[in-house]
Amino acid sequence: MASSSLHSSSGWTPQENKLFERALAVYDRDTPDRWQKVARAVGGKTAEEVKRHYQVLIEDLRRIELGNVPFPNYRC
Repeated sequence: MASSSLHSSSGWTPQENKLFERALAVYDRDTPDRWQKVARAVGGKTAEEVKRHYQVLIEDLRRIELGNVPFPNYRC
């Protein structure tokens, strides 16, 4: 079963994710019409899509902080 973050982020390119991250740094939670502005900065996404992408990001971070995401087993 795929996680919601894998499903939701599959339509986002690395370039869109970088633009999304930059827009979040510019438009904080107190910015009027934040999601419309973030969507405009990303391009090709609606305000609802960027808001959902943000919610998935926050949920992923919460799971990581709670220790619910196992560390990868890297071999050197």
